[in-house]
Amino acid sequence: MALGAAGGAQAQTPVKFTLDWVFQGPTSPFLVALDKGYYKAEGLDVTMDPGQGSAGAVQRVASGAYDIGFADVNSLIEYNAKNPGKEVLCVFMAYDFPPFGVYTLKKTGITKPADLAGKKLGAPVFDASFRLFPAFAKKVGLDPKSVEHVNLTPQLREQSLVQGTVDFISGHYFSSVLDLKARGVKQEDIVAFTYSDAGMDVYGNGIIVSPAFADKPEVVKGFLRATAKAWKEVAADPAIGIAAAKARDPLIDDRLELERLNMSLAMNVLTPYVKANGMGDVDPARFARSVTAVADAFGLPTAPAPDKVFTNAYLPPKEQRMVAP
Repeated sequence: MALGAAGGAQAQTPVKFTLDWVFQGPTSPFLVALDKGYYKAEGLDVTMDPGQGSAGAVQRVASGAYDIGFADVNSLIEYNAKNPGKEVLCVFMAYDFPPFGVYTLKKTGITKPADLAGKKLGAPVFDASFRLFPAFAKKVGLDPKSVEHVNLTPQLREQSLVQGTVDFISGHYFSSVLDLKARGVKQEDIVAFTYSDAGMDVYGNGIIVSPAFADKPEVVKGFLRATAKAWKEVAADPAIGIAAAKARDPLIDDRLELERLNMSLAMNVLTPYVKANGMGDVDPARFARSVTAVADAFGLPTAPAPDKVFTNAYLPPKEQRMVAP
């Protein structure tokens, strides 16, 4: 089958795709690519489902239940280290800077990371920021065992912090901060400790493919071409992304989701490296350092080779990946 040719007359390759989270502004480029027929034009019949966390998305793709996913690359590093020979590959880095962090409220009296000792951390077990909390704790000189973990569903996380049943929560910055604001918390009453500010130079989310799909280069390349095209359009006009997300979930707050999308673009996607090199690729030296750091944080016996975690072999040409707001 010839991929890249537009038209519905051709047979379409079915692709099952999972997000790491619910349909929101930051992941709306995937919805735009679907709604505008960009995947179909590449010969792909894509079905798209929301997720419940990055570690879960990795498991979905690793098991073969899904062909392609959007997930935290650090969860992928852990999975690949524990499953040699069955590696899931990241083929497109979307978040050049990670959105990870922990958040509390001024009323708790917590003003610095050291104050987290002896406190309750509310987090879903699959949450990427929670999984990396030991590494953050090490960076700031905090014993992670001094913190009590309260396992919460994602829907109860911010609510529990507001109600005071936990002292702080973990999550993506653009998710937790805006979800707290949606519950009536003022920006100035939120205390945020981002992992980047603590000196953790790790990457964030990327597009991952199952071992079976890694053997279908033209399919993967077509998916990435379509996605990159949509991401460029959303960066240029974020409103189209919000419209696509609203079509999936009519209850979303347009204003809040636009703020969330713009925040993710500014903080995580449109970094100096991406502005110079385009979306999707990594700095090899930085990525190698991050793999070692994450393996150490997770207490893995060995770090996987960087090329067993990420490859740029499926990326579109640089000019197709150049993106600007």
